[in-house]
Amino acid sequence: MDSQMASAWKSSVENHFSLQSNAAPDTAQVPLKVPFVIGVAGGTASGKTTVCNMIMSQLQNQRVVLINQEAFYHPLTAEQLEKVHDYNFDHPDAFNTELLLSCMEKLKHGQAISIPNYDFKSHRSIEAARVVNPSDVIILDGILILHDPRVREIMNMKIFVDSDSDVRLARRIRRDTVERNRNIQYVLDQYAKYVKPGFEDFIHPTKKYADVIIPRGADNDVAIDLIVQHIRTKLGQHHLCKIYSNVFVIHSTFQMRGMHTLVRNAKTTKHDFVFYADRLIRLVVEHGLGHLPFTEKQITTPTGRSLCYYHLLPLKQKVSPSSLGRWEMFSHEFKFH
Repeated sequence: MDSQMASAWKSSVENHFSLQSNAAPDTAQVPLKVPFVIGVAGGTASGKTTVCNMIMSQLQNQRVVLINQEAFYHPLTAEQLEKVHDYNFDHPDAFNTELLLSCMEKLKHGQAISIPNYDFKSHRSIEAARVVNPSDVIILDGILILHDPRVREIMNMKIFVDSDSDVRLARRIRRDTVERNRNIQYVLDQYAKYVKPGFEDFIHPTKKYADVIIPRGADNDVAIDLIVQHIRTKLGQHHLCKIYSNVFVIHSTFQMRGMHTLVRNAKTTKHDFVFYADRLIRLVVEHGLGHLPFTEKQITTPTGRSLCYYHLLPLKQKVSPSSLGRWEMFSHEFKFH
């Protein structure tokens, strides 16, 4: 970090947060943005994940991550696998809640986590764990996500998706036979023996803890729109985003404010002005590219480390950048990307 940049950061910190003037610039800590945690519960195949995806699609200008409680199932032992037909997956003890709490604690403190990748065919966690980075909004999705009071304590909003039992059964039959390669008789036996009693004994009672109950699940567009509006209010989005739905404002950080201070300073040299202006422009271009459709992929390095990268999906139409001001300064960064 050069002395000029450090000085700009210190000035920015003092102006925005009224820190003591003798605080060292290189030791100033960037305050962590506490994530907004949402818990979405409901019976099996009630439409919880669909509701979560609809919420995520309307929060495109926020970093949102979805964590499914199913990833935290306890792996079955060899003895349990022999009697898998008699194993109750709808009981609170089937989940590793301690691991879930540990992961959430790390996310709240700005640390990336690796969550298990549970395989429903082998009933074990496979090696390719999913890497989750800290986000503005964390959505916890699961049938018993509202059961443990310690998990409820970390939530800012609790939602219960309430769907008709016949609809849920029909969806479960379709899901388990198509996606999990189960036969219909097995699905019906499990439903009668464990799923229905589990809903009545453990899942439905958590409805009383919900801040919002969504009847008809994903078909209730009005309820989902109201939830999204509430989340946006709680997140304190920039006023421009509230007026213009297609305007995205980059989150202000010490780095951003430091560079802005330099480029606006009349005493900044030409070399430094060009250097920091280019860095700001690159951040703008990268933020804009982040709104294009992409998919998350996992890779494993030769050292065994699991990394996440994003692959741009094919576009149905051509994308053309435009500028409301002078364009030349952006042209190099667009060519670079």
